[in-house]
Amino acid sequence: MPIVVQLDLMLARRKMRSRDLAAAVGISEVNISLLKSGKVKGVRFDTLERICEVLQCQPGDLLVHEPQPPEST
Repeated sequence: MPIVVQLDLMLARRKMRSRDLAAAVGISEVNISLLKSGKVKGVRFDTLERICEVLQCQPGDLLVHEPQPPEST
């Protein structure tokens, strides 16, 4: 997938655990884990906003576009 979630990197930079982020944001640890692993199809803007507020970052710090090379024919 060309969109890569770098939540684990930001958590490490902020020296915060997933459990603490989940509690501060108001979502489950399972959802934080799924988000960190990139196994989600989407994230609500209000959830993204709360994560950014807690981690004091911008959405671009958490989501990165890494285009895939074109397939050879």
